[in-house]
Amino acid sequence: MTPFAQLCGIHDAARQAAVARTSKLIEASGVELVRFAWCDQHGNLRGKTLVASAAAKALQNGVGMVSTLLLKDTSDRTAWKVFEADGVADLGGAPAAGKLSGFESASNLLLLPDPASYRQLPWAAKTGWLLCQPWFQDGTPVMLDTRRVLQSALARLDAQGLAMLCGLEVELHIYRINAASAVPGSPNPHDPEQAAWPGLPPEVSLIHPGYNLLSEVWSDRCDEPLRIVQHTAQALGLPLLSLEIELGPSQVEAVFEVSDALAAADNMVLFRSAVTQALRRAGYHATFMCRPPFPNIMSSGWHLHQSLVRVDNGGNAFMRDAPASGTTPTDAQFTLSELGENYLA
Repeated sequence: MTPFAQLCGIHDAARQAAVARTSKLIEASGVELVRFAWCDQHGNLRGKTLVASAAAKALQNGVGMVSTLLLKDTSDRTAWKVFEADGVADLGGAPAAGKLSGFESASNLLLLPDPASYRQLPWAAKTGWLLCQPWFQDGTPVMLDTRRVLQSALARLDAQGLAMLCGLEVELHIYRINAASAVPGSPNPHDPEQAAWPGLPPEVSLIHPGYNLLSEVWSDRCDEPLRIVQHTAQALGLPLLSLEIELGPSQVEAVFEVSDALAAADNMVLFRSAVTQALRRAGYHATFMCRPPFPNIMSSGWHLHQSLVRVDNGGNAFMRDAPASGTTPTDAQFTLSELGENYLA
């Protein structure tokens, strides 16, 4: 039987060797479950969990996923009328016989994992993790996939002899989850009588009161949740450099080493999901939303340091080899190349 990865055009010797290594690692590690994860357009990780004995086959042939997961709004409702005539005709894709689009009638896609992305999760016992991308059933890539969008942009850069490097400084809020209130009618996300769509948020308390940037005292007060973030990131092999107290109440920042753009994006996806899950198990709620809904709070953002380098020699494409004629250090062209100026503009 032809592996689905071959139909997708990515079944080469290097991938086959990576699949073999990952399969042996899963078997030797005693892992019982493997999560096949995919990042949707809203930054949420979705996917399926397979028993370990099924993982090796799925590395080659993928895991089925309903295509409507690419068509959700932020409330998790499907935003396209997939069961109506022409309801998804504008989306394109690889249509099956007699269909207008690969998304029609909520047809299945296949999640194909990157075998090099395999991790064993430090907070979940005997559980592995693989990052996947969706493909149509005929082996055509799904261009709505956000990782595919980045890969396409990087391929255009590569054609110009350029590569992109990124450094992440990620702000987030961490709260301590309060015990469920005994007061009747108070919000309780686990009370079946209060179930809603979307679900209720938890009741929380601050881990530090804020307005004291880089405070060592606040850092010590937050030692337990920050250690969870540290140990989780390092156990996953993420290039964490520092954890810092941000200005806002209960706000912190994680800083990472520079890496290539695709690795930085993959690291961000894994970091956000991992620390949210690991902290939740210890009674904390982490949120990467811009502005939690409290009256005295500071918005979170994140710095995405960017540079383009030349593929042939690794040189910084934003900097001139020598200042432009007649310029001084106060002039942009004293330092910035024409490419750097255009990128900044």
